[in-house]
Amino acid sequence: MKVPFVDLPSQFQALRSELEAALAPIYETCDFTLGGAVGRFETSFAAYLGAQHCVGVANGTDAIQLALRALDIGPGDEVITTANTFVATVTAIYQSGARTVLVDCDPISYNIDIEQLRAAITPRTRAIVPVHLYGQPADMDAVLGVARDHGLRVVEDAAQAHGAYHGDQAAGTLGDLGCFSFYPGKNLGGSGDGGAVITNDGTLAEKLRSLRIYGVGEPFQYALKGINSRLDTVQAAVLGVKLPYLDDWNRKRFAHAATYADRLAGLVKTPGIVNRATEGRLPHVFHLYVICANDRDRVAAELAERGVATGKHYPVPIHMQPAYQDLGYAQGAFPAVESYAAELLSLPMAAELSDDQVRYVCDSLAAII
Repeated sequence: MKVPFVDLPSQFQALRSELEAALAPIYETCDFTLGGAVGRFETSFAAYLGAQHCVGVANGTDAIQLALRALDIGPGDEVITTANTFVATVTAIYQSGARTVLVDCDPISYNIDIEQLRAAITPRTRAIVPVHLYGQPADMDAVLGVARDHGLRVVEDAAQAHGAYHGDQAAGTLGDLGCFSFYPGKNLGGSGDGGAVITNDGTLAEKLRSLRIYGVGEPFQYALKGINSRLDTVQAAVLGVKLPYLDDWNRKRFAHAATYADRLAGLVKTPGIVNRATEGRLPHVFHLYVICANDRDRVAAELAERGVATGKHYPVPIHMQPAYQDLGYAQGAFPAVESYAAELLSLPMAAELSDDQVRYVCDSLAAII
């Protein structure tokens, strides 16, 4: 049996007629940049999350950069995030002009360690960027408490958490600003790059709309030093077709994760996760399902021989990346992050996977381990 890591071709085929119908008018009118589909998607995605404003941008990295810039965070400021994230998180902080301050992950959830977050705050700290890793929101009650205690802003990196909930609020709506990526492999993905910033602050939303178009204000006048970061109309149309299916796709991911957890219990270790939904709200949307394997490369190779594709997220922590040696962290600075980076293996996870495929992955893993 073949089990892909994700199955975008199957998703496309299921939605093909709807996608073609949504895209045809765009090509007929050549309405490619900030066209009508962009505004419609922004309205729909904001409503889906229970937020007031959604500002579409070119990608998730720009979403974080522009969120920080909208908060007037830049050179001389420090922004705290976790060392076990995709490089885009710290790339965005760098692009804002601020300095990244890293902390270790919690050894149970793998999300940001709250005590280390507190310890990392200095007089220059301006913001916290918690990452909702793998689809499970960080402990936002604690993050927001730290932020209140120290007068800090919170920008959520919700790129892996479309539709996840922390209590009764959607990921991306708890901080000052929430940032999403619509890269094709995300739970809600386009047919290329795309991103969005979510906020309930109308002033910040207007500033973001200016920053994404070079800082434009009045016609022919540029009040801010912005960038070119527009969500294009084609991507917005694709996302608009997919959004109504997101909750169902997330429920299927949640069910697959429950099968993994049940059949792999006692066999492998996974991040501490919440296994029950609350009033239909999912506390984890399983963008990824990761396990720990001491001999990860052998396990991955033997799974590949059995037709099972896997991934590694993220085998080289941020502070060990060549580009970010200037942050000044030595190997050993973040023990939990470094330990898990050497062991984590991502299993196939997609709504399109069949129950038989998920069971086959479990059986294969059991035979190998």
